[in-house]
Amino acid sequence: MSTLFELLEKIKSKPGLYLGTASITNLRMFILGYRFARSEVGINNTEAEIDFYKNFQPWLQNRLSIRTVNAWDKIILLTCIDEKAGFDYFFQLLDEFIQRDKTQDIDPMLAASTVQNTDKVA
Repeated sequence: MSTLFELLEKIKSKPGLYLGTASITNLRMFILGYRFARSEVGINNTEAEIDFYKNFQPWLQNRLSIRTVNAWDKIILLTCIDEKAGFDYFFQLLDEFIQRDKTQDIDPMLAASTVQNTDKVA
């Protein structure tokens, strides 16, 4: 079975084959289904996949300076004109995410704690 990133490369080149249309929302649903299917058959995630599942959302929020409870596909859509533009932008962002300096990552639990403490001060 392909890793998530191998599969994403295939989807990027032929989105209609995998998603029906180049759509950021369809892509996220596909990734969720892929992750679920792998867990159901007992296939462990790679380190890179664990990193994506754990850190992409907080990284994206920090990268785009957006604080929200929305999923990453909706965050990307906030900055794009339509689903296709969001789909294309996702792959730009994914490349940045993969190339990022991981020492700069913000622990999601720590970030939530900081936001809560800021709310108390204000």
